[in-house]
Amino acid sequence: MASPGNGLLKGKKGIIFGALNESSIAWSIAEAVHREGGSFILSNAPVARRLGSLDALAEKTGARVVWADATNGDDLSALISEAKEAWGGIDFMVHSIGMGLNVRKNVEYEELNYEWYKKTLDISAISLHRSIQACLAQDALRSGASILALSYIGAQRTFSKYSEMGDAKALLESIVRSFGYRLGKHGVRINAVSQSPTRTTAGSGIAGFDAMFEFADRIAPLGNADAASCADYCVSLLSDLTRMVTMQTLFHDGGFSTMGISDALIADLSDALT
Repeated sequence: MASPGNGLLKGKKGIIFGALNESSIAWSIAEAVHREGGSFILSNAPVARRLGSLDALAEKTGARVVWADATNGDDLSALISEAKEAWGGIDFMVHSIGMGLNVRKNVEYEELNYEWYKKTLDISAISLHRSIQACLAQDALRSGASILALSYIGAQRTFSKYSEMGDAKALLESIVRSFGYRLGKHGVRINAVSQSPTRTTAGSGIAGFDAMFEFADRIAPLGNADAASCADYCVSLLSDLTRMVTMQTLFHDGGFSTMGISDALIADLSDALT
């Protein structure tokens, strides 16, 4: 259950990328940031205008919506210009963008369509680099600002059905580390949150997602972390309480990332094999 607001982000201004509908992690993050006193621009690709319900979230949180393709430099430049004009600079940015084109079309990893593969990397990872670059070009990041990117343990371990998205998340986490060193010179921190499998619109496009979800839930000592819990964790990483944390991939997964096998899974396997 989400905690009541404590003003952790009071006075902070930022941009949240990737909210689409109520099942989006970015949607929960926006609600939590609003609860904690933060103000923000909501941004997603123009195509999301007909796929989601971003205007409803904007009305609920008092945010403005700026449609921008995060793979397009001109769109990002216009978005950052609007944020800077409104506030003079930003204190946080949340990158919750991901799409695996080959995954959605059930193309096996050995047979990837490389044009789709490049688009997957651009949308899911390089867009983080582009958005930060756009901020630096306009000197939009205030000292003390925090940048967060949403990742998954598929960046570091192989989940066959996650396919090309594992590569995309690995690149995303590498960008976090590489930019972290450079952003530190500006007093800015950047981290990735590696979240449990979460029932989102993006997750539903992965074949075998339900099996991945149940597998993780049976292994994690606390079970899978839900979107609301992730949002609370992200609030802590956007706040000044974590002002010296940077360049990290932080696991928010109920302990899954540290486990080998659980009693529950052993019992399931024993039943299946006998």
